[in-house]
Amino acid sequence: MSNAAAPATEGPDRSEAPAHVAIIMDGNGRWAAARGLPRAEGHRRGVEALRRVVRASHELGIRYLTIFSFSSENWSRPASEIGDLFGLLRRFIRNDLASLHRDGVKVRIIGERDGLEGDICALLNEAEELTRDNTRLTLVVAFNYGSRQEIAKAAQKLAREVAEGKRDSDTIDAETLGAHLDAPDIPDPDLIIRTSGEQRLSNFLMWQAAYSELVFVPIHWPDFDKAALESAIAEFARRERRFGGLVAKTAS
Repeated sequence: MSNAAAPATEGPDRSEAPAHVAIIMDGNGRWAAARGLPRAEGHRRGVEALRRVVRASHELGIRYLTIFSFSSENWSRPASEIGDLFGLLRRFIRNDLASLHRDGVKVRIIGERDGLEGDICALLNEAEELTRDNTRLTLVVAFNYGSRQEIAKAAQKLAREVAEGKRDSDTIDAETLGAHLDAPDIPDPDLIIRTSGEQRLSNFLMWQAAYSELVFVPIHWPDFDKAALESAIAEFARRERRFGGLVAKTAS
């Protein structure tokens, strides 16, 4: 684990980029508070940062980008803020989906959809369906997502298979459980970045993060840009990944 230094003056070569980067986009509210602005403005500026990072990810050769957009724990926030977040999601999909599709971005959604408003579910489905055949970059949106809930849901599926006589309990191992998670076809993240200085996963991709490199950056999410992403990737490239055994190169 590390706090990334200031943005690198020279970006990493595309060959050094990790295949899968996941980001905990933290600090919108603190960014706004520091400027005397409402939290909603911080979230709006956070969407602008997301646009920058999606574009930069493709330019840097990243193949999968996972973002933590709305946690299952975020329901405890004030109703007005939740409304603002959902409004931003609606506008982002309606305004940006066409350009994402044009740029060859495939959108995948992980997390619980039960209980979400009908138009939100329809927008999420539309984003996945429209972009399903795109291949330039896969954008995984963790929405109404919690890692413990994801793992529990996978265990429940396996328990039902055992109860129905479709599976022997002795056949359940780590690989089997992993195959029952929300997106088993997507490789585990090589690099997880968290902005705003906090140093924890906060119930994000805990199963998939078993061997991920963690980089924590002090800047708030609305200020995150291509240079900050390059700096985190440069830190990643300096790591020696052992996976419990011999040293493995960090470059994909």
